[in-house]
Amino acid sequence: EGPVNSVSHSCWYFSSAYRATKYPAIKALMRPDPSLKWTVLALVLAQLLACWLVRGLAWRWLLFWAYTLGGCVNHSLTLAIHDISHNAAFGTGCAARNRWLAVFANLPVGVPYAASFKKYHVDHHRYLGGDGLDVDVPTRLEGWFFCTPTRKLLWLVLQPFFYSLRPLCVHPRAVTRMEVLNALVQLVADVAIFALWGLKPVVYLLASSFLGLGLHPISGHFVAEHYMFLKGHETYSYYGPLNWITFNVGYHVEHHDFPSIPGCNLPLVRKIAPEYYDHLPQHSSWVRVLWDFVFQDSLGPYARVKRVYRLAKDGL
Repeated sequence: EGPVNSVSHSCWYFSSAYRATKYPAIKALMRPDPSLKWTVLALVLAQLLACWLVRGLAWRWLLFWAYTLGGCVNHSLTLAIHDISHNAAFGTGCAARNRWLAVFANLPVGVPYAASFKKYHVDHHRYLGGDGLDVDVPTRLEGWFFCTPTRKLLWLVLQPFFYSLRPLCVHPRAVTRMEVLNALVQLVADVAIFALWGLKPVVYLLASSFLGLGLHPISGHFVAEHYMFLKGHETYSYYGPLNWITFNVGYHVEHHDFPSIPGCNLPLVRKIAPEYYDHLPQHSSWVRVLWDFVFQDSLGPYARVKRVYRLAKDGL
């Protein structure tokens, strides 16, 4: 089903298909990233080493390293999970391998996340901004309450909770077998770390996720991607250096044009077809994005495009 009240959204998909036809080199980029699994392995091992190192640290230093180091690594792993959800590691013909790699990448996050993310992220692409379908869009309650600088700052701090709980309120769906397996594997990993090294490593991992996905420079991408900083533009790219540790998630217009292209190849999309991207509004700093979000009255959880899709309207 297509959107009821959005010609521009349907034209957007037609335009991306046209670009792929115009530039056959873009189609060649729709292939798995062979380095993704090794990058994930390195990040997971880095966090396991950090767990061993922090077991004797004072709490204040544990939290310091959780924000400055662990927050970056865990946020990077969640974006690896994002890439893997598009079957970027092993291709669409090896869906099971992609799912289990995502579960492995989930281990340092501390809470089960990967399987649920994939289940809902499909709808984010299929029904971008869809009322009751795209759980990336804040609820009316969030928009109503978090409307002052102080409250918006609190909203940014609590982003991990909103992203986790919003799907249960906006679009609850049956728990899948993969989600159960994800939760069991995560529980075993958490218990094993606690048994080996005590409480502090577990707190370090959980704090890394909470702090790294909350008020953190990398978290600027949550706001930068789809909030309406300029009227008429709902998706923005960022081409700065933080892409190096975020699997090029900043190339977000390119990603929505071609979701099957892994993050490592997204810069090539812009290079091949610059006339479609260079003129578009873009962000130069995720930190500036967070600053503007908090202090500009025109920005807040309400600053999102919402669409009504027939699928949501008819309750199908």
